[in-house]
Amino acid sequence: MTEQGVRPVILAVDDDPDLLALIGKVLATEYEVKSAGDGGDALALAAAAPQPDLILLDIQLPGATGFEVCQLLKEDPATARIPVIFLSGKSEAADQLEGLDLGAVDYITKPVNAKLLLARVRTHVALAGRQAQLEQEVQARTAQLEDARAQLIRRLGRAMEFHESAASGNKVVRVSQYARLVAQAAGMKPEVVDLLQKAAPLYDIGKIGVPSEVLRNPGKLSAPELERVRRHPELGAEIIGEHKDAVLALARLLALTHHERWDGSGYPKRLKGSEIPWPGRVMGIVDTFEAMTTTQFYRQKPFSIEEAAKTIREGFGKLFDPSLAEAFDKALRVMKKVRETYSDALGDLINLDFSPTRGAPEKPAPPRLAPAKPAPAKPAPAKTAPAKPAAASGTRTPPRR
Repeated sequence: MTEQGVRPVILAVDDDPDLLALIGKVLATEYEVKSAGDGGDALALAAAAPQPDLILLDIQLPGATGFEVCQLLKEDPATARIPVIFLSGKSEAADQLEGLDLGAVDYITKPVNAKLLLARVRTHVALAGRQAQLEQEVQARTAQLEDARAQLIRRLGRAMEFHESAASGNKVVRVSQYARLVAQAAGMKPEVVDLLQKAAPLYDIGKIGVPSEVLRNPGKLSAPELERVRRHPELGAEIIGEHKDAVLALARLLALTHHERWDGSGYPKRLKGSEIPWPGRVMGIVDTFEAMTTTQFYRQKPFSIEEAAKTIREGFGKLFDPSLAEAFDKALRVMKKVRETYSDALGDLINLDFSPTRGAPEKPAPPRLAPAKPAPAKPAPAKTAPAKPAAASGTRTPPRR
């Protein structure tokens, strides 16, 4: 579509120089007119900037016919949308139909009537401009809808986070990035990587169907409670539902299969090996890495990234697809940066006992006022056997997933 204030460009193609001169004179008051005497020049000018907004194309040309030139124009994505009006001394319906079947928008017979030519050109330039404008509006609206869908998916993922931990976290951002990085390292096509990143935030949505007091239980779960937790993949698939939309369809697949394991020990379907859809295999690694490197109610301190990576590496061929081991190692360096960049706002403080973050210095005791008079000396306490050290409160357990 021609920019506002710039005259539309018309390309006239004919081997009759007198006709080209007439066309140029008739259209020059409203349009910039370019001309070509054969099909080769016509194709070159059609592809060159500024591209024509409309092409007037004679059928009887030296070398390639106008029909052949039109077919080449329509096969090239760079020129396919340029409207073509055929010029011909033939008035038979069969010739006109052949031109229209090739994608032409109109057919003008020779000798050319100047007023009719100008009217036809005005009409089709306006129609082409309106069509281009509508396509831009559709593209903009589609982009808005895509953004709204992505935001809604992320918000649903955040709702699950608050239900599970009541923490202001960045889990949905992290798992999306982890999934993208592993898929990229595995050599997936960009469109597959993008799809996985968009769908990943909903993979754990089924936990909304598990009571929060079960998810936040710091102790050992009872058999019924564990069964409720293990139902969340199927609950997630049910919440998302079945859709033709590619993102939601993939999100449902991730929700349903991210706890399946390579050796068949996972759930809910106990799928084994290649029976597990490839996206679910990726998400199984991502979910385990996320669970091990963040604070959980049932484990006081998270694993270090090195410890989590070591555990995952040991699981390839048992729990995880061994063909993804190399991709995980390639992605790990950037996954560390993602973990640092998108750490949870409350960090380890979501522990029930509000214990300090791993490695953080202990806060000094607040200063106390000195007594008015020195306190009398106390007798030295009798020596006793040293007390046994208490068991470390930070003992870590594997993810309770």
